[in-house]
Amino acid sequence: MAEYILMPKLGFDMREGVLVSWLKGPGDLINKGDVVAEIESDKATLELETQVGGTLLKLLANEGDVVPIGGNLAIVGDSNENINGLVKNGSGTPPAGNQDQEPPAKLAAPGSSKTPMPESTSGGAWPGGFKASPVARRLANESGIDLGQVTGTGPGGRIRRADVEKYAETATITPAKSFPPTPLPVSLESKEIPTTRLRQAIGRRMVESKTTIPHFYVTTEVDMGPALALRKEINRLLPDEQKVTVNDMIVKAAAQALRSYPNLNASFTGDKVVRHGQINIGTAVAIEGGLLTVVQQNTELSPLAQIAVDNRNMIARARVGKSRSGDFEGGTFTISNLGAFDVDHFIAIINPPDACIMAVGTAKQVPVVVDGELTVGWRMKATISADHRVTDGAEAAQYMQHFKGIMEDPLRLLI
Repeated sequence: MAEYILMPKLGFDMREGVLVSWLKGPGDLINKGDVVAEIESDKATLELETQVGGTLLKLLANEGDVVPIGGNLAIVGDSNENINGLVKNGSGTPPAGNQDQEPPAKLAAPGSSKTPMPESTSGGAWPGGFKASPVARRLANESGIDLGQVTGTGPGGRIRRADVEKYAETATITPAKSFPPTPLPVSLESKEIPTTRLRQAIGRRMVESKTTIPHFYVTTEVDMGPALALRKEINRLLPDEQKVTVNDMIVKAAAQALRSYPNLNASFTGDKVVRHGQINIGTAVAIEGGLLTVVQQNTELSPLAQIAVDNRNMIARARVGKSRSGDFEGGTFTISNLGAFDVDHFIAIINPPDACIMAVGTAKQVPVVVDGELTVGWRMKATISADHRVTDGAEAAQYMQHFKGIMEDPLRLLI
């Protein structure tokens, strides 16, 4: 029986997505889990994995179309099925040129016969001034290709992966010449930098969070000596692709502590608090131009090595623009870790609809007093930001005590 491929919801506040490109075409045989298209939300360009299998019979959305969440993108079924009824009733794509939707590219003015051209000004909203997908940008960078020399065939002249690959096949790439640095004049002129869709989305979310959620904060200091020693022993036994980071241990400890404090693994919905059945820990990831949160599913039930693999893969995909829809779904608690940036302590803004987020600083050697003696130890500060509509100071403090206890007795992470 024929079924629709739908535009997925890729974030709490996502309402629509842009179909960037089709990777499969009519007549192609696809299996559940195959990547069939690239779609763009406010936050990222993602690979769309189909949840249905069969023959791709009909595309209902074109590249560049803005499609609402749950809108129909294509029809999949048996090759000999009659899908006329589904085609007639299944269009989920707004009409082309709908001014109520934010277009994915600049459009020619009404009545104009000019074809939209790629944006190539350094002051544009696209990184480097060139309109290109994250995948195309990464391939060009790895191959030493100047995007200004590539003709984009995507919507509005957007440069796609296939355009870079085609250029690489036909062009001779010469390494860029090295020139001595030239002193640049200091400019005192102000510049207006248009905000990207990602930055706009971050702005909306953070204003919503800080103006509607009553935050409060609790900080604790963790003795990281035992955790760092255990990590060294674990990684001695693991291949490179499975090695555990300090953040993986923090994620696992946060999830284990939430077992005892389910009220913090929750969301406030106005007249009730929803305690989530699963504990899915999100990790904030810095990418070009902003921030994403990737979500590790069923964290309290997952072995530490599995958490490490999942997070490594999701973070890598996010940074090259090849994320999957499942990478961002279902988060119930978030970790924001600035330990790599030599940060002692900071507070984070809650990521709706979560009730809490934990901010983690750098684990560093500092003077400490142990049993009345001054010595050197590894210490890390962690701060929870909590929604006061859901929880109170005492409960958040008890949770942080529990988290601290797990990190200082890290063999519990392996149970």
